[in-house]
Amino acid sequence: MMPRVLIVAGSDSGGGAGIQADIKTVTMLGGHAMTAITAVTAQNTLGVQAVAALPPALVRQQMAGVVDDLGVDSVKIGMLGGADVAAAVAEELESGRYGGAIVLDPVMVASSGAVLADAATVAAFARLARGAALVTPNLPELAALCGRESLAPDEVTAAARDYAGRIGSPLLVKGGHAEGATVVDRLIDARGEIARWEGERIATRHSHGTGCTLASAIAEGLARGLALPDAIARARLFVRIALREAPGLGAGHGPMGHARVRLDVAAAAPTLNQVTLPMTDHAATLAFYRGLGLTPIVASGERYARFESAGGATLSIEAAQEVGGAALVFLEVADVDAAVAQARAAGVTVEEARDRPWGWREARLRDPSGNALCLYQAGENRRFPPWRL
Repeated sequence: MMPRVLIVAGSDSGGGAGIQADIKTVTMLGGHAMTAITAVTAQNTLGVQAVAALPPALVRQQMAGVVDDLGVDSVKIGMLGGADVAAAVAEELESGRYGGAIVLDPVMVASSGAVLADAATVAAFARLARGAALVTPNLPELAALCGRESLAPDEVTAAARDYAGRIGSPLLVKGGHAEGATVVDRLIDARGEIARWEGERIATRHSHGTGCTLASAIAEGLARGLALPDAIARARLFVRIALREAPGLGAGHGPMGHARVRLDVAAAAPTLNQVTLPMTDHAATLAFYRGLGLTPIVASGERYARFESAGGATLSIEAAQEVGGAALVFLEVADVDAAVAQARAAGVTVEEARDRPWGWREARLRDPSGNALCLYQAGENRRFPPWRL
């Protein structure tokens, strides 16, 4: 069954964050997004001009209507619009009909700096957090949850550990607000740090809705049965590619490119996303595929080029002597080492997986007819290698 994700959050008229970003994220990842809208905002990339909270009873009625008919596999909670709404949402969730796959994104301040939660609402987050599978604060939000104005770098882990102990739920502490060229996100519970993920900071002002998108992507992963660390890793990849694909709209903090992520987040089963064909005349072959309407996205001298189709799948041309004069079919997987183990268990002969200079991890094999195949995982490098055009 398609994963069913109930999103409890506010509306962003600019489409970059809130309900709009949540729906796009869940949809692009293959889930069914349902909503209980808590507030309506008038906003664009420059800021929030107005906020109007919906009546708590109406928010609760939206949630009940969804679970009564369609059912819910996970819940993502974002902007609440007030302490009364937060209390109503908590009471509804405590009915026990929504399961435990609840992701709380404690939205307090918009990217523009607009305050979206008062002190009473911040206090109400604790009740919601106690029933959550995960809470996803950024560094300023973590400080607010802990009753502090700010946290020094060496205080973050202890503060998160203490708060996790109080609520009985783990925290994904997002590091985007920290200094440095590397962004570090850490999963922390009452025992301390469980896992961490690091990535090069993507320099862009079009980052509106990153927190909403991340939390919704995690909720979609939990809804389809992924373990929490796997859901987080998959969600981070979605966010990073959406940041790279930002369309550049607006004069301020613009939206990300959710709709352009397409096939980049690998599914559980192998996905045919890339084929490499041998070539003997680079210029003529490049012109040929351009003439067909494919978009060149990668070039490496006159020995290699990659094209993208409208659906996101890619096709490459490579010097014939480098690929043995034959086509090479690439099947993308989420975990190439696990895929190799599964194939070997089924009696398939597969080479050991190895890391490649272009950022892929690959394992080569041949089918019974001698056709060359490759199991690979690429992450955000599939369309964004170092030599991306």
